[in-house]
Amino acid sequence: MAGNSFDLIVLGSGPGGYVAAIRGAQLGLSVACVEAADLGGVCLNIGCIPTKALLTSALLVNEMKDGEKHGIIAKDVTYDLGPAQERSRRVVKQMTGGIGHLFKKNKVTHLKGYGRLQGGGKVEVSAEDGTKTVATGKHVIIATGSRPRDLPVLKIDEDRIWSSTGALMQTEAPKSLFIVGAGAIGMEFADVYASYGTKVTIVEAADRILPLEDAEVSKFVERTYKKRGIDVHTGAFFQSADIKGDGVTVTYKDAKGELQSLDVDYVLSAVGRVPNSEDIGLDAAGVKTDERGFVVVDEQLRTSVPGVYAIGDVAGNQLLAHKASHEGIVCVEYLAGEGHGTVDYSNVPNCTYCHPEVASIGLTEDQAKEAGHDIEVGKFPWVGSGRAVASGHSEGFVKVIRDKEYSEILGAHIVGPHATELIAEFVVGRHLESTVEEMEKAMHPHPTLSEGVAEGALAALGRAIHI
Repeated sequence: MAGNSFDLIVLGSGPGGYVAAIRGAQLGLSVACVEAADLGGVCLNIGCIPTKALLTSALLVNEMKDGEKHGIIAKDVTYDLGPAQERSRRVVKQMTGGIGHLFKKNKVTHLKGYGRLQGGGKVEVSAEDGTKTVATGKHVIIATGSRPRDLPVLKIDEDRIWSSTGALMQTEAPKSLFIVGAGAIGMEFADVYASYGTKVTIVEAADRILPLEDAEVSKFVERTYKKRGIDVHTGAFFQSADIKGDGVTVTYKDAKGELQSLDVDYVLSAVGRVPNSEDIGLDAAGVKTDERGFVVVDEQLRTSVPGVYAIGDVAGNQLLAHKASHEGIVCVEYLAGEGHGTVDYSNVPNCTYCHPEVASIGLTEDQAKEAGHDIEVGKFPWVGSGRAVASGHSEGFVKVIRDKEYSEILGAHIVGPHATELIAEFVVGRHLESTVEEMEKAMHPHPTLSEGVAEGALAALGRAIHI
């Protein structure tokens, strides 16, 4: 379209925004994506991708510590976070450059600047030099993402009090690190820093770590972390941080209600995220938000204003990159008249990339019982898998929860090697409404970890072979 008029304008180039922009272009729409920072959003620049790069380095560090059993005899080996951090930034640069290439390939226009809705399909774009232009779109998608949440008693300064961004940018592993929050972000950074020699302490207000996961999985991961020398305190509430020149004195209330004090080098705040819904023109455009600031959308990702949509973290539900990408495709196909089908929020996988890895789909055992299902639970330990034992990583298990009436896969939970890859098989199984029997009847190659999926399904039927 001529000038600054487009069929579709997307605000934000994260995993929701850039995917929506590309899919729109594939469907023949003229598309612009407004982004002031580097393409890729939090996920590619300061989130999913660089943390996985660091976790890969951390795994190699731990493998080297146990290398003698593989015949790797190395003396006086040292570990340096600096090169690992530099590598993570190179990975980021490669991936963000790839999005720029995809935009050019699909003829998506990158409007570099900060976007604000003005109503009537108009978006003001403020460039870094202060100049402002206005673009018009028949459709506008808000994909502005989220940011780390501050606690009133723990203000992030990226100096002594880090967010996940500050934790990513360190080139030296400190002697000690105090982590507030034992969700995916807290547990992943605990893994990284402990691997490079930092004394890590974790405080979590819930009664267990990874509180969204199955209780049995949470307990298993907590045991493995404690074996690594990581201090874990659940049912504990952070109280204060007194920043000094060379560190921080933190206080927290333990599970017994007693105040505890600890001197550490740094603190990582990993207590969730809030939507980037301020200062993007929602009021001017008349777009409604809920009490927490998330944009209110329907099942086709439409906001309260015709022609305006919202996807990803800013639209609530699970704050996960893959959910955002999926919403982007669903949203664009609807507005283009293709009709993709709605997002199944009950079938969004959770993944934590610490070691051992954790992944899940569907209901936990407790949730299934609370929902009134008559269930059977099967558990297959990785020590029964030849591939897992041969690889030297046989910790953990596959847990499958089935409904006895129809043998529906109510939930699947994996802790151990490559859990985040293996969970996809259960995601597809649930999407296709497969029974537990059908999961097992699909032949799995030997020797592979995927056999654990079949064995977990058999265990839920009370007839696992290898345990």
